[in-house]
Amino acid sequence: MTPFADLEISFHQREPGWYSAELRLSLPDSEADVRPGGNTPILLAFDFSSLQPMISDPPEYGLMLGESFFTPEMDKAFGEARAGAQAAGAVLRVRLLADSSAPEINTLYWEALRHPKEKAPVFTGENILLSRYLPSSDLRPVKLRPQGALKALAAVSNPSNVTQYKLAQLDVAGELDRAREALGNIPITELGRNEPCTLNALTEKLREGYDILYLTAHGTMTESGGRIWLQKEDGTAAITPSEELVTRIHELREPPRLVVLVSCQSAGDGKPGKETGRVLQALGPRLAQVGVPAVVAMQGNISIESASKFLPVFFRELQKDGQIDRALGVARGTIRQAHDYWMPALFMRLRSGRIWYVPGVGGEGETFDKWPSLLNAIRNNAACTPILGPGLYEPLMGSWPEMAESLAEQFHFPLSAFLRQSIPQVTQYIATHYDLNTLFTSVDSMMRHALQARFGAQLPAPLQKPNASLQELFRTAGQLARASDPYEPHRVLAGLPLRIYITTNYDDMLADALRETDVKTESGETVKKQPEVVICPWSERFYAPSVYDEEPGYVPSVERPLVYHLFGHLNVPDSMVLTEDDYFEFLLGFTANKKRTPPVIPPAVLRALTDSALLILGFALDDWSFRALFRTVMVQPGGARRGRYAHVGIQLEPDEARNLNPRRAYQYLQKYFGDAQINLYWGKSDDFLRELAQRWKGE
Repeated sequence: MTPFADLEISFHQREPGWYSAELRLSLPDSEADVRPGGNTPILLAFDFSSLQPMISDPPEYGLMLGESFFTPEMDKAFGEARAGAQAAGAVLRVRLLADSSAPEINTLYWEALRHPKEKAPVFTGENILLSRYLPSSDLRPVKLRPQGALKALAAVSNPSNVTQYKLAQLDVAGELDRAREALGNIPITELGRNEPCTLNALTEKLREGYDILYLTAHGTMTESGGRIWLQKEDGTAAITPSEELVTRIHELREPPRLVVLVSCQSAGDGKPGKETGRVLQALGPRLAQVGVPAVVAMQGNISIESASKFLPVFFRELQKDGQIDRALGVARGTIRQAHDYWMPALFMRLRSGRIWYVPGVGGEGETFDKWPSLLNAIRNNAACTPILGPGLYEPLMGSWPEMAESLAEQFHFPLSAFLRQSIPQVTQYIATHYDLNTLFTSVDSMMRHALQARFGAQLPAPLQKPNASLQELFRTAGQLARASDPYEPHRVLAGLPLRIYITTNYDDMLADALRETDVKTESGETVKKQPEVVICPWSERFYAPSVYDEEPGYVPSVERPLVYHLFGHLNVPDSMVLTEDDYFEFLLGFTANKKRTPPVIPPAVLRALTDSALLILGFALDDWSFRALFRTVMVQPGGARRGRYAHVGIQLEPDEARNLNPRRAYQYLQKYFGDAQINLYWGKSDDFLRELAQRWKGE
């Protein structure tokens, strides 16, 4: 994988026409905050009234903008950034950020920038990349998807009466065929060929979940903002304010990760003397501001010829490595001789610049190569112990941070926006400000609503009611998920010949999956597995009966495995580790277990934490559950024996806020595991378990 050096250039207004620019450079494999040109902001002046009319001559405009931008101080600083990137063997990725005091910086056509000495465009090709960053109030994490799972929606709007508005008819079949060709191997769903592209139809399609929206439609700018020409049910024009489409996309549970607007004026009208407010009200910038991770939009009326050359190259390059800004730079370079080469603009908040990842391969090229060791551990007397984290809830209910955000809004959580996505902090507030009963009721209601929203009409009528049994909802939802996907995580884990499963989740989906799974006994008889569910007694505030009460000599087996709920169970609300106080008490209780005779933690579980390969699924490094789990592992006697195993398999999910660098994650985990061998699988739990199941069946 090509390494990238990130150069952020932020602009702040000093006085009308004068701006200070601050540069921050992040080099690959470096935590240092490098300031090219020194720590003093660089002073720049832009004469908008003289500059903007020059856009009718893009080369001259680019040179004039370059004269204003590349002052001696900026030229030196920018040169230092380029040299630093080259020394690191990295591509320089430039991100432009206009502070709230300087929104007019967005009216400049940075894509046309030329260096006054070199004369050539700066941002064509793949050596210096450009994207514009617009702050967003949407704090939802951006989850990357594996390359093979990408889906695209190609929509074309061609109102039957568009000519009366002096606009050209679009060739719907031709546009969709070009979209299909441009998107290559990415599966496409079409809208507009056999039915009108209405706002409702477009929204309903997007609810099905698409990574890429490729939208072709006429667009215009007015004094009040952008307009996009969608259709009514009868096929005639529905001249739709951009804000209406923006609102619909913002309300989606999973908005597209990349929106490509083959729509004139979708990033502004490209005219001299335009107002800042109009630019930021165009469809492309508005989508970026409400949280769409990456938007490619047009700054003016791009020609059909340029669009038809630009887009196939963009998507072809995108499929090589998933790097949106690199693909756009290469595509822009192919039309650099055209008068409108500068019109495609990228608004992006993806830190990695990528729309997809390759499961098992990290951002620095690290590859998970320990499959033989893992498969051998599973075969070898089931010497492998899966530990399930909250990430396994996501396909059923959405992410845990999203649920925390929902609770924070419901109970008017008063602390910072970042803490609103932390379940322990939000639940601590609810428990403290209200009471534990309110906390348990609200968490129960939150999970119920999420499951009902996800499965909807697939659920029996009683389970669609507000007072439906949460346990029955989990049971039915799990059955539906396992029936529709042979690689559903709990189904895959249940199919492995393992004796002990440890989970930090609160439901019975794993136990249910085990009860559905066949296993052969020593006599050759085929029976269903009979799991025993035990709740960790981490606090004296609750009592949960277990198999060890009636059968002290119980030994977990493949036929009768143990499902150990480390952080509690829905059946016993007091056992659920939810709040900050719960996590602290859990760690104290688990540590005190070492001094008890006999220990309250089953010896089989303690041995599994030290004498088997740990397969850890569905955690993020900064989750409270992750930290509590690994402190639990570290306090166990015999920890040195972990080094006997070929690996401790760690699955880490790539997202745009966390875990972007496998090498740093590796170093972080080494601090937890000491001399144990750490191996990272870079991908989602679903990716990992799908590959594990396929390899296991092939044995």
